[in-house]
Amino acid sequence: MKLGNRLQLGVHVAPSSVLFGPHPTNLGDGRALSDRHTNYYRRRAAGGAGIIVVEEASVHPSDWPYERAPLASDCGPGWASIAEACSEFETLVLAGLGHSGGQGSSAYSQLPLWAPSHVPEVNSREVPKSMEPHEIEELLDCFVRSSVAAVAAGCHGVEINIGQSSLLRQFLSGLTNHRSDGAADGLALVTALLGRVRIAIPDSLLALRLCADELAPWAGIVPERGAEIAAALAEHADLITVVRGSIYSMTATRPDCHEPAGFNRSLAAHVAAAVRAVYPETRIALQGSVVDVAMAEEVLAAGEVDCVEMTRALIADASLVAKATAGEVDRVRPCLLCNQTCMVRDARNPIISCVVDPTTGFELLESEPGRSQDLVGLRVVVVGAGPGGMEAARCCALAGATVQLHESSSRVGGALASASVAAGRGRLNALVSWLEQELNDVGVEVLTSSNLVAADEVLRNADVIIVATGSRNGSPDYVVQAGAAVMWAREALEGANINGPVCIWDPIGGPIGISVAETIRSQGVDVTLVTPDNIAGNELSRSGDLAPANTRLQQVGAKILRRATLVERTHDTVVVTDRFSGASSEIEATTLIDAGHRLAEDSLFHELTSGEPGGSAAIVLRVGDAVAPRTAAEAMIEARRVVAAARGQIPVSDGVPMIGTVH
Repeated sequence: MKLGNRLQLGVHVAPSSVLFGPHPTNLGDGRALSDRHTNYYRRRAAGGAGIIVVEEASVHPSDWPYERAPLASDCGPGWASIAEACSEFETLVLAGLGHSGGQGSSAYSQLPLWAPSHVPEVNSREVPKSMEPHEIEELLDCFVRSSVAAVAAGCHGVEINIGQSSLLRQFLSGLTNHRSDGAADGLALVTALLGRVRIAIPDSLLALRLCADELAPWAGIVPERGAEIAAALAEHADLITVVRGSIYSMTATRPDCHEPAGFNRSLAAHVAAAVRAVYPETRIALQGSVVDVAMAEEVLAAGEVDCVEMTRALIADASLVAKATAGEVDRVRPCLLCNQTCMVRDARNPIISCVVDPTTGFELLESEPGRSQDLVGLRVVVVGAGPGGMEAARCCALAGATVQLHESSSRVGGALASASVAAGRGRLNALVSWLEQELNDVGVEVLTSSNLVAADEVLRNADVIIVATGSRNGSPDYVVQAGAAVMWAREALEGANINGPVCIWDPIGGPIGISVAETIRSQGVDVTLVTPDNIAGNELSRSGDLAPANTRLQQVGAKILRRATLVERTHDTVVVTDRFSGASSEIEATTLIDAGHRLAEDSLFHELTSGEPGGSAAIVLRVGDAVAPRTAAEAMIEARRVVAAARGQIPVSDGVPMIGTVH
């Protein structure tokens, strides 16, 4: 197993060729690293990660890109704690260092943004301050002092960001550097900085996160230039991680499942060839949705690069390397590339987590399920085999219970399996497949096409009943003429007969309406997506798919009607009104698909807990959409808590396993 091979980096040796890269976590205590950081990184080190780059710390107070962004001058104790915690596993710990420059935010610092030139930030439109020579010198000095501090704290070295959201990259790029003074030569400036850092930490690792393609060929760094820059800087670097993206392509650096896995392979190989020609001892790492062990092995075996960054894969399964090297690749929990709970740089300040592993980010509060005797001797019946029901069944079986899982349809997976048939979302089914295999391994009896009611004997004989019955169609908030048909989004994805033209009503702005529109339009059917928002898929900004989703809709030829409200469904049209003017219009629609809110399918739960004859004496819990229609993330979180809830170790409110609020 190549990814388990030890990797020589300078005078140090990493225990594997897998890198856990830097990313926002919101685990900080103010702008300092916290105990939650320590436990977060220790878990990845214990699972076999060879190199860990700690969440990037700003080297200067002028850079405060998000509220809990670490500040290097406050990170000494945190770096020391993380390095010590990971030392048991011989993992190399590097301090991530950077400055966001013009891609930052002044909201928290209330200071002007620093940048090479007055190029507005693309999203906020904020114009940065063009740095003066003395400020550039101050910046370079802060990089050096931060590097020295990180090594003094026990880190094996530092990684300097010259990639996405990097002031140093902005100096290298014609997109953002319009200067005419000495700082116009960004490569000379960065080279001088690295030389100073190398002198300051001569026996420690110096790694770079380097953008080799800004995806803006009119003035940005292109692959040929990126390779030249890498070769020029390689003299000072022990490791170069190749990335892509610029001010115009923030989401391209860490895209969701619509972008092919391993999208940077050819770019990284191109850079590797250039670097190896001049400094063969400098290692090259591939970044870019590498989440499958098979792909990582293929890349390493071919010698394309020396190391693979598998950040999101290790967020999904901290023990990926350990499992792979032990020959248990099929037990690796899959990353869905959904960006749903691991992309946290937004105004909500969510704590990093993972749909498939809710323990991620909550290592001090939510332990990963393991084998125990907690429920030995108990009969557990789970009703509903969506992701919540499947995970609940798995956890109970691991705790020693005898478990039956009943599903009313002919297959497991629930709404997640339905969603996975949509265009570009096939990877979602990886979680269903993994859970199905795990259920088989732990001995859960799975019964499909099984419609249970409260009076059934199997429920009467159960000690614990977990209701995971999902959701049902909502109620239209528009007029539906007698005899006019309304189809719901899930029906459309599950193979219902669809005749065009089609109108899709999307009052939510999440992935469902967008994916239904893409899927149907790709089949050659005329589609109009109606949204009350100013842009289709408004909520997709959280996962980085907002602009890409709108691009895909345009590419397939879907029509988008914005700022509109659906008011009536007739036999062959829909009537909409403009939200602002009130003007009314009709859209021809043989089929109307409603992608709106759904309702909890909670009737079985209420029958079992009613206290009336026919109710149950068992412990009755519920998880997922049977509580309230949300996402797979909430279903998995609640499913993880059922064992503790059944044992009375945590509070239960109306059947829902609870946990204390995290501040």
